[in-house]
Amino acid sequence: MTLEFSLTQEQEEIRELAHEFAEKEMRPVADHYDETEETPWEVMRKAHDLGLDPAAGFPEEYGGQGVDLLTSLVLQEELAWGDAGIAVSINATGLAGAGIIAMGTEEQKQKYVRQLTDPKELRIAAMGLTEPNSGSDSLALETTAAKVDGGYVLNGTKQFCTNGGIADIQVAFATTDKSLGPAGIAGFVIEKGTPGMRQGRKERKLGVRASHTAQVIFEDCFVPEEARLGYDKDGNATGPGAVGAMLMLEATRPLVAAAAIGIARAAFEFARDYSQERIQFGKPISKHEAIAFKLADMATEIDAARLLTWRAGWMAMHGIPYARGEGSMAKLFAGDMAMRVTTDAVQVLGGYGYIKEYPVERWMRDAKIYQIWEGTAEIQRLVICRFILGERQATARPKLVRDEGPVRPAARAS
Repeated sequence: MTLEFSLTQEQEEIRELAHEFAEKEMRPVADHYDETEETPWEVMRKAHDLGLDPAAGFPEEYGGQGVDLLTSLVLQEELAWGDAGIAVSINATGLAGAGIIAMGTEEQKQKYVRQLTDPKELRIAAMGLTEPNSGSDSLALETTAAKVDGGYVLNGTKQFCTNGGIADIQVAFATTDKSLGPAGIAGFVIEKGTPGMRQGRKERKLGVRASHTAQVIFEDCFVPEEARLGYDKDGNATGPGAVGAMLMLEATRPLVAAAAIGIARAAFEFARDYSQERIQFGKPISKHEAIAFKLADMATEIDAARLLTWRAGWMAMHGIPYARGEGSMAKLFAGDMAMRVTTDAVQVLGGYGYIKEYPVERWMRDAKIYQIWEGTAEIQRLVICRFILGERQATARPKLVRDEGPVRPAARAS
């Protein structure tokens, strides 16, 4: 059995490109966007021009670069190392795009995913699942989609939508028939400017403040028949349905874990370097075991999280089911690890870690959300325990690699 931990030359090249972008384009403006909570459009456009946004991972047949998932994990870690909030703004489109790819008809994928991969223009997307009264219980939707002649009328509110209200394409889940339970949930894609869809309250957040988070409100919003994802013009289902698609999106959890690793790595590196320069009791504080052991634990946990994350990514690439909740394990461990590491980084800096002159307090604020979004730490534990106790069976998923091997990074077409 061959076991390989090294990256290919192409993956190293894209990692270096992403790291340079994070260092030169993201870090210098991170404090500004954290303070103002503005959307970093200029940085997002530069990332799009370089092919460092979600278009990198979208299939080539829809205009993407088709890079493999492991490469996307490497890319995600480097961008989050630069700044988590800006990275979220760059990458948020990926979740909605993945939903369209998972649920949509061929015509819908060609129409909408190609808009997101257009190399000449930046377009962004948003996913709307969470509601004011449904978070972890994601299927308890109150947003309704009433069938009318020629389409559906949507009413309801989506909460905590990244890019909500500013997105060019909004993917939203709604209940078409409550009597059907989960089977009555459908996904819809709604284009910007559609009457009856508007932005609600924009949220002020503890961390990842460079990302736009807002409510999306539907008030008698008419969408045509072809806006329902996964159904052809004759009303026949062509995909796994909304619930099936949400299960397929488990493959995105390693991407969330990779971002948490990037935040933790940034905090660890800063704390390590600071500890070698800060003198107390006649020697650098890194020479005191109280600090040295803390740094050792931080480095160990970061590496452990990365190994869990790469394993989950490798499994998803090869169509291997998460039989023990491996995607949830990666997301759970990485999120909790990032919170511990960033908190320890603040502690290593002492009083200086608590003030905004140093970035570790921002990284600690950014890390917290990774224990909450895309499934809370508690929900991940619930998923894992159901697998290991035999209460849930893994489902097969298609391979994300070609027969001749993983898809390699390619230069962005102009």
